[in-house]
Amino acid sequence: MKIDLTGRIDSNNAAQLEAKILKQLEGAKDTSVVLDAAGLDYISSAGLRVLLRVRKTHPSLRITNVSPEVYEILEMTGFTEMMTVEKAYRVVSVEGCEVIGRGANGTIYRIDQDNVVKVYKNADALADIQHEREVAKLALILGVPTAISYDVVKVGDSYGSVFELLNARPFSKILATEPEKMDWCVQEYVKMLKTIHGTLVPAGKLPDMRETAVGWARFMQDHLPEEAGRKLLAMVEAVPHDDHMIHGDYHTNNLELQNDEVLLIDMDTLAVGHPIFELGSIFNALIGFSELDHEIIRRFQGYDHETAETFWKKFLAAYLGTRNERKNREVEDKARIVGYTRLIRRSIRRGGLETENGRREIDHWTEELLTLLERTDTLLFNANELELEAKVAYLPEVQDFVDEHIDCSPKARMQISVAVEEIFVNIATYAYAPEDGMATVRVEISEEPVTVTITFMDHGIPYDPLAKADPDLSLTADERQIGGLGIFLTKKTMDDVKYEYEDGKNILTLKKNL
Repeated sequence: MKIDLTGRIDSNNAAQLEAKILKQLEGAKDTSVVLDAAGLDYISSAGLRVLLRVRKTHPSLRITNVSPEVYEILEMTGFTEMMTVEKAYRVVSVEGCEVIGRGANGTIYRIDQDNVVKVYKNADALADIQHEREVAKLALILGVPTAISYDVVKVGDSYGSVFELLNARPFSKILATEPEKMDWCVQEYVKMLKTIHGTLVPAGKLPDMRETAVGWARFMQDHLPEEAGRKLLAMVEAVPHDDHMIHGDYHTNNLELQNDEVLLIDMDTLAVGHPIFELGSIFNALIGFSELDHEIIRRFQGYDHETAETFWKKFLAAYLGTRNERKNREVEDKARIVGYTRLIRRSIRRGGLETENGRREIDHWTEELLTLLERTDTLLFNANELELEAKVAYLPEVQDFVDEHIDCSPKARMQISVAVEEIFVNIATYAYAPEDGMATVRVEISEEPVTVTITFMDHGIPYDPLAKADPDLSLTADERQIGGLGIFLTKKTMDDVKYEYEDGKNILTLKKNL
């Protein structure tokens, strides 16, 4: 039941108002009561006593559309703690306003030169707005540059959060109108994402994306062949819990350039989890959603599909820190698995199976997902690790991969290159002979002192190259045996060389102080 409060409630009229309210509530003991204070200008302690007595008989009492002045009185006297009190919100129109971004939960409009408003899709969005304000404050405190909402407004049948973004431009608009700034956008996009993923969040402060993703995979059990469904679920469940932040809806509309500062917006999807869940979301925003209909990316981000594909490739290479196509393709496949899983589930839940276009999209995404599941065994990845066939022909790829991770003198670079060649060729020639097999190369850089550690791993025949005696350099050319110089050079030029055989793997580790 809704009852209007108007004018003043003071010692002169409080008794009459109470009698009027009680008469309206006769026989409505279990009825939900809402007091609409849109017309209430003043309330004294006499009026507060009326509210308290009504609250005692109707515990679910809500007071809505409270002016700032009356709200202050209710807050000061503790009424906002004992009952639901909702402020009256300034009304804002977005008719004719520029759309500067669309996210999972709302649309962002520029309402004037200085301000933007995020209008939520959910008409009962006050709880969502409060959540977003809280997590945005958390992100800012933890060092992620973001805009904080300073006001909540009424927009049509829903609500919006107002942000001050003076002369800000989304990255989408920069990419659409200034294509020459593509590389700059990629650099800043990656820089912000590294800041987000490098931020450790106190336990329990944000939702765990892994738990959400497990739910996606369980949903898919009814929509994939049994074996593929089991594998997908097992791969998601194998991703470890991670308390580092992820944005959850990280696309080029959600990065704003304000003067010379890059700000992150649309924070309601913040969570914690492994970066692969973020990469899956980014793939969808740039490629997945518009894979079959290229106009979707233009409507959503404001630029064409070719720009989106180029940005995705450049972004992934910059994020992983490697130009190696094999490595980038490996991680892209993992991101696509996450992305397609989300897209299929989303479409089915929204009635996609009931329309011709929806079925076409679901069939396409499912076919792609099944192909990826056949050749992928884990969603985990290490940006510093390259796995490839142990073949001499791939030596240049290995050397390039190692080389792009190190910054050192020409002499040290040559020594490292020689050592890498000797070890990889050794694995390619002998580890699996006469069969073929895989090798893994991992490159890690540590500080104080700056050291590069290069680890070679294979599942070939157990063999310790360090066990072989060094060649006798005092012998003449005729007396010297051919072979053995490669590992000798490696031991001489590296600061440490170690071999171990563990879990069925040959593991050879080289260390070089830079």
